[in-house]
Amino acid sequence: MAVTAGAAKRGGANPEGRMRLIEHLRELRRRFVISFAAIAVLGIGGFFVSDFVLELLSAPLTTLQEQGRLVELNITYVTQAFDIKMRIGLLVGLIASSPVWLYHLLAFLLPGLHKGERRYVWGFLLAAVPLFLGGCTMGWFLLPRIIQLFVGFAPDSLTSFLSAQEYFDFSFKLVVAIGLGFVVPVVFVFLNLAGAITGAAILKGWRWAVLGIALFAACVTPAGELLSMFLIAGPIIVLYFGAAGIAVLNDRRRAKRLAADSSVGAA
Repeated sequence: MAVTAGAAKRGGANPEGRMRLIEHLRELRRRFVISFAAIAVLGIGGFFVSDFVLELLSAPLTTLQEQGRLVELNITYVTQAFDIKMRIGLLVGLIASSPVWLYHLLAFLLPGLHKGERRYVWGFLLAAVPLFLGGCTMGWFLLPRIIQLFVGFAPDSLTSFLSAQEYFDFSFKLVVAIGLGFVVPVVFVFLNLAGAITGAAILKGWRWAVLGIALFAACVTPAGELLSMFLIAGPIIVLYFGAAGIAVLNDRRRAKRLAADSSVGAA
């Protein structure tokens, strides 16, 4: 049933957590604006530190040059340098503001959760944000190895002219993709706590999960660089089984609570 005007003023939802469509859309717009503002503000800061980020990302090529490799980054059109700095600013803002937009993404789902389940959003954030940043950090440290491997395929007699935009796009996609991969197991825990999936179902699909994780690791480490692939897939697999274990324990605790409630009701 739709909310009354008084209920809408108090919180936009009735005690059952239902909202009118227009209230739902307004809530979505409000959270989107807040998230976009956080990304924009931190993205402006990222633009001003882009030269420092560019220097860090160029370090693998500097190492190759010191080893005698002929490799250079090139700006291939007039506005490319500005475009790269804008991309760096946006991605720095996206990563730095992840606690804000992750919170509002999940908080938007609150009308679909019971009041007691809303605390799970905070637990998800406390786990997801460090894991996302940890995955980005791992990608950052693997990046030099992968770049040096790929550039190393070129014969010593040739000069590798790399497009600066393609180079930095590849670098950031690798870093962010690994960060997102680290968050996926936490999503399973969140869905379990919300009652959408059981721990047994998560464990039952472990073969497909391991295969999917291996394929994901292979996709973000092109050319089949095995060590980097294992370094990416290994922690995600461990996190997956950790998530399954937490979900199984939660299911058992939930079953005991329901059994206790039913016995009290029968008495």
